[in-house]
Amino acid sequence: MQKKIAAINDLSGVGKCSLSVAIPIISSLGVQCCPLPTAILSSQTGYPHFTFLDFTSEMKNYTNTWKKLNLSFDTIYSGFLGSIEQIELVKNFISENKESFIVVDPVMGDEGQIYPVFSDKIIKEIKDLIKLSDLTTPNITEACLLTNRHKDYHNLNRDDIEDIAKQISNMGPSKVVITGIHEDNNKIITNFVYDKVTGEKSFISKKYLKSSYSGTGDIFASIVSAMLTGGFEFIFSVNTAIDFVSKSIEHTSKFDISRNDGVMFEYFLKDLTVLGNKVFEKELNNY
Repeated sequence: MQKKIAAINDLSGVGKCSLSVAIPIISSLGVQCCPLPTAILSSQTGYPHFTFLDFTSEMKNYTNTWKKLNLSFDTIYSGFLGSIEQIELVKNFISENKESFIVVDPVMGDEGQIYPVFSDKIIKEIKDLIKLSDLTTPNITEACLLTNRHKDYHNLNRDDIEDIAKQISNMGPSKVVITGIHEDNNKIITNFVYDKVTGEKSFISKKYLKSSYSGTGDIFASIVSAMLTGGFEFIFSVNTAIDFVSKSIEHTSKFDISRNDGVMFEYFLKDLTVLGNKVFEKELNNY
Protein backbone atom coordinates (compact mmCIF):
# COMPACT_ATOMS: atom_id res chain seq x y z
CA MET A 1 0.00 0.00 0.00
CA GLN A 2 1.20 3.51 -0.81
CA LYS A 3 2.14 5.54 2.25
CA LYS A 4 -0.27 8.37 3.16
CA ILE A 5 0.12 11.70 4.94
CA ALA A 6 -2.84 13.66 6.31
CA ALA A 7 -1.68 17.26 5.78
CA ILE A 8 -3.56 19.76 7.95
CA ASN A 9 -3.13 23.36 6.83
CA ASP A 10 -4.80 26.23 4.97
CA LEU A 11 -5.08 26.37 1.18
CA SER A 12 -4.33 29.54 -0.81
CA GLY A 13 -5.17 29.92 -4.48
CA VAL A 14 -2.27 32.35 -4.98
CA GLY A 15 0.93 32.53 -2.94
CA LYS A 16 2.90 29.32 -2.68
CA CYS A 17 2.60 28.16 0.92
CA SER A 18 0.79 25.68 3.16
CA LEU A 19 -1.19 23.04 1.23
CA SER A 20 -0.40 24.53 -2.17
CA VAL A 21 3.24 23.48 -1.67
CA ALA A 22 2.63 20.42 0.53
CA ILE A 23 0.51 18.60 -2.07
CA PRO A 24 3.01 18.65 -4.99
CA ILE A 25 6.08 18.15 -2.78
CA ILE A 26 4.73 15.20 -0.80
CA SER A 27 3.40 13.65 -4.03
CA SER A 28 6.80 14.06 -5.74
CA LEU A 29 8.36 12.03 -2.94
CA GLY A 30 6.11 9.07 -3.68
CA VAL A 31 3.75 9.59 -0.75
CA GLN A 32 0.01 10.25 -1.09
CA CYS A 33 -0.94 13.67 0.29
CA CYS A 34 -4.42 13.74 1.82
CA PRO A 35 -5.19 17.42 2.51
CA LEU A 36 -7.33 18.49 5.46
CA PRO A 37 -7.92 22.24 4.93
CA THR A 38 -8.32 24.54 7.91
CA ALA A 39 -9.22 27.54 5.73
CA ILE A 40 -9.49 28.37 2.03
CA LEU A 41 -8.11 31.68 0.78
CA SER A 42 -8.08 33.34 -2.62
CA SER A 43 -4.54 34.54 -1.89
CA GLN A 44 -2.37 34.18 1.17
CA THR A 45 -2.64 36.87 3.83
CA GLY A 46 0.56 38.69 2.87
CA TYR A 47 -1.21 40.16 -0.14
CA PRO A 48 -3.16 43.43 0.22
CA HIS A 49 -6.41 41.69 -0.80
CA PHE A 50 -7.67 38.18 -0.07
CA THR A 51 -10.84 36.25 0.67
CA PHE A 52 -10.96 33.89 3.64
CA LEU A 53 -13.28 30.94 4.23
CA ASP A 54 -12.88 29.39 7.69
CA PHE A 55 -13.20 25.61 7.39
CA THR A 56 -13.28 24.89 11.13
CA SER A 57 -16.97 23.95 11.22
CA GLU A 58 -16.42 21.27 8.55
CA MET A 59 -13.19 19.75 9.84
CA LYS A 60 -14.93 17.28 12.18
CA ASN A 61 -17.33 16.11 9.44
CA TYR A 62 -14.35 15.76 7.12
CA THR A 63 -12.36 13.53 9.50
CA ASN A 64 -15.46 11.56 10.51
CA THR A 65 -16.00 10.69 6.85
CA TRP A 66 -12.40 9.46 6.64
CA LYS A 67 -13.11 7.35 9.72
CA LYS A 68 -16.21 5.81 8.10
CA LEU A 69 -14.05 4.90 5.11
CA ASN A 70 -11.64 3.09 7.49
CA LEU A 71 -8.75 5.23 6.31
CA SER A 72 -5.48 5.16 8.17
CA PHE A 73 -2.49 7.46 7.80
CA ASP A 74 1.19 6.72 8.16
CA THR A 75 1.81 10.35 9.11
CA ILE A 76 -0.25 13.28 10.34
CA TYR A 77 1.39 16.62 9.59
CA SER A 78 -0.09 19.88 10.91
CA GLY A 79 0.92 23.43 10.02
CA PHE A 80 -0.78 26.77 10.70
CA LEU A 81 -3.69 26.44 13.15
CA GLY A 82 -5.46 29.73 13.78
CA SER A 83 -7.68 28.96 16.78
CA ILE A 84 -7.98 26.86 19.92
CA GLU A 85 -10.91 25.01 18.33
CA GLN A 86 -8.75 23.94 15.38
CA ILE A 87 -5.99 22.78 17.72
CA GLU A 88 -8.51 20.69 19.67
CA LEU A 89 -9.81 19.15 16.45
CA VAL A 90 -6.27 18.16 15.48
CA LYS A 91 -5.65 16.67 18.94
CA ASN A 92 -8.80 14.57 18.58
CA PHE A 93 -7.78 13.45 15.10
CA ILE A 94 -4.38 12.38 16.42
CA SER A 95 -6.03 10.45 19.26
CA GLU A 96 -8.08 8.51 16.68
CA ASN A 97 -4.96 7.59 14.70
CA LYS A 98 -2.68 6.20 17.36
CA GLU A 99 -0.33 4.40 14.93
CA SER A 100 0.46 7.53 12.91
CA PHE A 101 3.79 9.36 13.04
CA ILE A 102 2.97 12.91 14.16
CA VAL A 103 4.65 16.01 12.76
CA VAL A 104 3.80 19.43 14.18
CA ASP A 105 5.10 22.59 12.53
CA PRO A 106 4.21 25.10 15.28
CA VAL A 107 3.57 28.17 13.14
CA MET A 108 3.46 31.12 15.58
CA GLY A 109 5.92 33.81 14.51
CA ASP A 110 9.16 34.78 12.82
CA GLU A 111 12.09 37.21 13.12
CA GLY A 112 11.64 37.50 16.88
CA GLN A 113 7.97 38.46 16.67
CA ILE A 114 4.79 36.51 17.37
CA TYR A 115 2.12 36.73 14.68
CA PRO A 116 -0.66 39.18 15.69
CA VAL A 117 -3.41 36.51 15.52
CA PHE A 118 -1.88 34.54 18.40
CA SER A 119 -2.48 34.92 22.12
CA ASP A 120 -0.73 33.40 25.13
CA LYS A 121 -3.63 30.96 25.44
CA ILE A 122 -3.15 29.66 21.88
CA ILE A 123 0.59 29.29 22.48
CA LYS A 124 -0.20 27.12 25.51
CA GLU A 125 -2.50 24.97 23.37
CA ILE A 126 0.21 24.59 20.70
CA LYS A 127 2.61 23.45 23.42
CA ASP A 128 0.06 20.79 24.39
CA LEU A 129 -0.20 19.73 20.74
CA ILE A 130 3.59 19.39 20.50
CA LYS A 131 3.47 16.95 23.43
CA LEU A 132 1.65 14.57 21.07
CA SER A 133 4.21 14.87 18.27
CA ASP A 134 7.12 12.68 17.19
CA LEU A 135 8.77 15.51 15.25
CA THR A 136 8.43 19.27 15.52
CA THR A 137 10.02 21.87 13.23
CA PRO A 138 9.91 25.33 14.86
CA ASN A 139 11.92 28.23 13.51
CA ILE A 140 14.16 29.92 16.07
CA THR A 141 11.45 32.44 17.04
CA GLU A 142 8.92 29.66 17.65
CA ALA A 143 11.49 27.58 19.53
CA CYS A 144 12.07 30.54 21.88
CA LEU A 145 8.32 31.00 22.35
CA LEU A 146 7.91 27.32 23.21
CA THR A 147 10.61 27.53 25.89
CA ASN A 148 9.83 31.04 27.17
CA ARG A 149 13.14 32.30 25.80
CA HIS A 150 11.76 34.87 23.33
CA LYS A 151 13.27 37.78 25.28
CA ASP A 152 16.72 36.23 24.66
CA TYR A 153 16.11 35.84 20.91
CA HIS A 154 19.03 38.03 19.82
CA ASN A 155 21.56 36.68 22.35
CA LEU A 156 21.66 32.94 21.76
CA ASN A 157 24.77 30.86 21.15
CA ARG A 158 24.97 27.25 19.93
CA ASP A 159 24.89 25.85 23.46
CA ASP A 160 21.66 27.77 24.05
CA ILE A 161 20.17 26.39 20.81
CA GLU A 162 21.02 22.84 21.80
CA ASP A 163 19.52 23.38 25.25
CA ILE A 164 16.32 24.79 23.70
CA ALA A 165 16.03 21.76 21.38
CA LYS A 166 16.41 19.38 24.31
CA GLN A 167 13.78 21.30 26.30
CA ILE A 168 11.35 21.01 23.38
CA SER A 169 12.13 17.30 22.99
CA ASN A 170 11.40 16.77 26.68
CA MET A 171 7.88 18.05 26.00
CA GLY A 172 7.23 14.97 23.85
CA PRO A 173 8.78 14.83 20.37
CA SER A 174 11.83 12.59 19.99
CA LYS A 175 12.95 14.57 16.93
CA VAL A 176 13.39 18.36 16.77
CA VAL A 177 14.59 20.64 13.97
CA ILE A 178 15.10 24.33 14.77
CA THR A 179 15.29 26.35 11.56
CA GLY A 180 16.28 29.86 10.51
CA ILE A 181 19.13 30.54 12.94
CA HIS A 182 21.16 33.52 11.69
CA GLU A 183 24.88 33.33 12.48
CA ASP A 184 28.18 35.05 11.66
CA ASN A 185 26.64 38.52 11.30
CA ASN A 186 23.91 37.17 9.01
CA LYS A 187 26.39 35.59 6.61
CA ILE A 188 25.05 32.09 7.20
CA ILE A 189 21.73 30.58 8.17
CA THR A 190 21.75 27.45 10.31
CA ASN A 191 19.38 24.64 11.24
CA PHE A 192 19.86 22.48 14.32
CA VAL A 193 18.81 18.83 14.20
CA TYR A 194 18.32 16.77 17.35
CA ASP A 195 17.22 13.15 17.83
CA LYS A 196 16.64 12.27 21.47
CA VAL A 197 16.54 8.50 20.86
CA THR A 198 19.83 8.18 18.99
CA GLY A 199 21.53 11.20 20.57
CA GLU A 200 22.30 12.44 17.07
CA LYS A 201 22.67 16.21 16.76
CA SER A 202 23.98 18.50 14.06
CA PHE A 203 24.24 22.15 13.07
CA ILE A 204 23.71 22.44 9.31
CA SER A 205 24.60 25.80 7.75
CA LYS A 206 24.17 27.45 4.34
CA LYS A 207 25.22 30.84 3.01
CA TYR A 208 22.48 33.36 3.77
CA LEU A 209 21.13 34.64 0.46
CA LYS A 210 19.48 37.70 2.04
CA SER A 211 16.19 36.87 0.36
CA SER A 212 12.99 35.91 2.17
CA TYR A 213 9.91 34.29 0.64
CA SER A 214 6.61 33.04 1.94
CA GLY A 215 6.15 29.29 2.29
CA THR A 216 9.76 28.11 2.61
CA GLY A 217 9.06 26.69 6.08
CA ASP A 218 6.10 24.75 4.66
CA ILE A 219 8.31 23.37 1.89
CA PHE A 220 10.94 22.32 4.41
CA ALA A 221 8.49 20.57 6.76
CA SER A 222 6.69 18.87 3.83
CA ILE A 223 9.94 17.38 2.51
CA VAL A 224 11.07 16.11 5.90
CA SER A 225 7.61 14.67 6.67
CA ALA A 226 7.35 12.86 3.35
CA MET A 227 10.90 11.51 3.44
CA LEU A 228 10.55 10.14 6.97
CA THR A 229 7.25 8.59 5.93
CA GLY A 230 9.04 7.02 2.95
CA GLY A 231 11.68 5.47 5.19
CA PHE A 232 14.63 7.81 4.71
CA GLU A 233 17.01 8.61 7.57
CA PHE A 234 16.37 11.74 9.63
CA ILE A 235 19.57 13.70 8.97
CA PHE A 236 19.50 12.85 5.27
CA SER A 237 15.89 14.05 5.08
CA VAL A 238 16.75 17.36 6.74
CA ASN A 239 19.78 17.90 4.52
CA THR A 240 17.68 17.21 1.43
CA ALA A 241 15.06 19.73 2.57
CA ILE A 242 17.70 22.39 3.30
CA ASP A 243 19.34 21.91 -0.11
CA PHE A 244 15.98 22.06 -1.90
CA VAL A 245 14.86 25.24 -0.16
CA SER A 246 18.27 26.86 -0.69
CA LYS A 247 18.25 26.08 -4.43
CA SER A 248 14.69 27.37 -4.75
CA ILE A 249 15.51 30.65 -2.98
CA GLU A 250 18.70 31.18 -4.99
CA HIS A 251 16.88 30.66 -8.29
CA THR A 252 13.91 32.84 -7.34
CA SER A 253 16.14 35.69 -6.14
CA LYS A 254 17.35 36.17 -9.74
CA PHE A 255 13.91 37.49 -10.69
CA ASP A 256 11.80 40.45 -9.62
CA ILE A 257 9.27 38.41 -7.66
CA SER A 258 7.30 39.47 -4.58
CA ARG A 259 8.07 37.52 -1.40
CA ASN A 260 4.31 36.88 -1.17
CA ASP A 261 4.45 34.79 -4.36
CA GLY A 262 6.79 32.27 -2.78
CA VAL A 263 9.71 30.46 -4.40
CA MET A 264 9.88 28.87 -7.84
CA PHE A 265 10.23 25.40 -6.36
CA GLU A 266 8.52 23.68 -9.30
CA TYR A 267 11.77 23.67 -11.30
CA PHE A 268 13.41 21.41 -8.74
CA LEU A 269 10.64 18.87 -8.11
CA LYS A 270 12.48 16.45 -10.39
CA ASP A 271 15.15 16.12 -7.67
CA LEU A 272 12.50 14.90 -5.24
CA THR A 273 10.90 12.59 -7.81
CA VAL A 274 14.17 10.63 -7.99
CA LEU A 275 13.83 9.95 -4.27
CA GLY A 276 10.12 9.23 -4.68
CA ASN A 277 10.93 6.54 -7.22
CA LYS A 278 13.12 4.83 -4.62
CA VAL A 279 10.15 4.79 -2.24
CA PHE A 280 7.98 3.30 -5.00
CA GLU A 281 10.56 0.60 -5.77
CA LYS A 282 10.82 -0.33 -2.10
CA GLU A 283 7.03 -0.59 -1.76
CA LEU A 284 6.84 -2.66 -4.95
CA ASN A 285 9.46 -5.09 -3.65
CA ASN A 286 7.59 -5.42 -0.35
CA TYR A 287 4.21 -6.01 -2.01
